[in-house]
Amino acid sequence: MLKMLNRFSWIRGIYLFALVWLGIALVSPSAHAADAYIARYLQVTEPISLERDDQGKTRSFSLQELTAGKKLFEQNCLSCHVGGATLPDPLVPLSLKALQGAKPPRDTINGLVAYLRHPMTYDGSEETFSCRKVPEKWLSQAEVETLAGFVLRAAQKAPGWGTDQF
Repeated sequence: MLKMLNRFSWIRGIYLFALVWLGIALVSPSAHAADAYIARYLQVTEPISLERDDQGKTRSFSLQELTAGKKLFEQNCLSCHVGGATLPDPLVPLSLKALQGAKPPRDTINGLVAYLRHPMTYDGSEETFSCRKVPEKWLSQAEVETLAGFVLRAAQKAPGWGTDQF
């Protein structure tokens, strides 16, 4: 009888441990997953600098900021930009090469933010409606810069981002 009680206590302990672990995992899965993605694929564990403009000014982004940028991307851009592709216009992905080749270039924080605030065709000749305009009332300047930071870092480091290799 004593042996059976000890076994029951041991099983109950494992059961309680599993419930606590599952509860923690369910409360914050996105933060852990995003941090792992940013750290592993974007190779960010400490703050990094990304070019703010073509004059050589930079802006620092932490792991937490890029995680927030990833979340903003998932909430606002993912339906058209899976893996850095552009579903409405597959010839214009979010790869670094494509961002650099746009007119004006979109491979800096300011360049990408300007595009998000006022989307233009790839050659810069007219407004485009294939990408939604992101007004200040929708995303603040800090949020849109964080989103741009994620996109730029993904274009630089994520394997296959914006290419047919994704």
